[in-house]
Amino acid sequence: MVSSQYSSVLKSALFFSSCFVSLQSIAAVDDFSQCVDKLKVTARSEGLSEQTINTSVANLKFIPRVIELDNQQPEFSQTFGNYFNKRVTDWRVKEGRRLLAENRELLNKLTKEYGVPGQYIISFWGLETNFGGYKGKMSVLNSLATLACDPRRSDYFTNELMQALKLKEKYNFDDATMVGSWAGAMGHTQFMPTNYAKYAVDGDGDGKVDLWNSTADALTSAANFLQQLGWKANERWGREVTLPENYDYQYLGRKHSQPLTQWAALNITQTSGKPLSTPDMKASLYVPSGHTGPAFLGYDNFDVIMRWNRSEFYAIAVGHLADRINGAAPLHVSAPEHGMFNRSDIKVMQAKLNELGFDMGKPDGVLGRNSIAGVQAFQRSKNLIADGFPDEKTFAALGMDIGNQ
Repeated sequence: MVSSQYSSVLKSALFFSSCFVSLQSIAAVDDFSQCVDKLKVTARSEGLSEQTINTSVANLKFIPRVIELDNQQPEFSQTFGNYFNKRVTDWRVKEGRRLLAENRELLNKLTKEYGVPGQYIISFWGLETNFGGYKGKMSVLNSLATLACDPRRSDYFTNELMQALKLKEKYNFDDATMVGSWAGAMGHTQFMPTNYAKYAVDGDGDGKVDLWNSTADALTSAANFLQQLGWKANERWGREVTLPENYDYQYLGRKHSQPLTQWAALNITQTSGKPLSTPDMKASLYVPSGHTGPAFLGYDNFDVIMRWNRSEFYAIAVGHLADRINGAAPLHVSAPEHGMFNRSDIKVMQAKLNELGFDMGKPDGVLGRNSIAGVQAFQRSKNLIADGFPDEKTFAALGMDIGNQ
């Protein structure tokens, strides 16, 4: 039982804590009000109308949840199997095939005009918003204004806010329409305002580019965006491959791109066992789950997908989902369910490897390319399979007895 004296102290602490939080909130709102005054000046310099400034800008609201989400560092990092298996699902493949057939006329037109096959456009749509099933529910303008008034990335989000206001003014969007992610991404394909302004296209010919309510606009805009990012017509994204036994994993990741002839010379084959076709193309090797999981060669269009979203997991998921939508079979080697990595464990691992002379950069709990290279070097020094994936044997060699969650 808690003593009455301790209970009194606890209540006082909670009271002062709540007061402190309230004062923080008040301060944030006061700072936001001053920031809005500055945003009005910026809006005028950007040529926005006084009506937009006096209505939309003047009525912007601070959203504390946006700052929380922006500053939130997850406790765990997803492994490839955890990520991939939740995104490339049987339902998403089936629905993607249905929508590919339903929109065949439009998609054939887009392939002819932009060089992007329809299954890729549908795949992006599925990964971004579950084919329009969830486009986000937060006010784009308020979210962007909240981030613009936070010093961490103020310039970037101020520019995005101005572009969003210009879109609202140009197309007469109402606030109920302009909803999206907490960071301001919008519509079926989750375009940020600057990308909306640069790449969005009127696909249905009604004179208005509406990525929320027009599927034709959204899919046409996605095709245009991919073309502008450098999509190569008549080339695939990459493929799953089979590695030979005792492969040394010397060449991993984008920095080790090689002609397909060289990958073939290393006895890397198609999953069917047939030799790789070797047109005049380069590719990079990815083994996102280590040697126990699937291996992929990513071509130039893999890099294009990563210009849309800087994640190798995302690029593989988009590419394979597109293949499945187009009738391909599931992965030859399934993505193992490793669960999730505790980021604090990864930080400890990075720090230990730095101390041992393996350059991991600043410990941050994220398994980026530099960390993978450092893990590979350590694995080689211990005669482990040097795939860059921190498995139980790697952690054990470092004296760390852990398991991912």
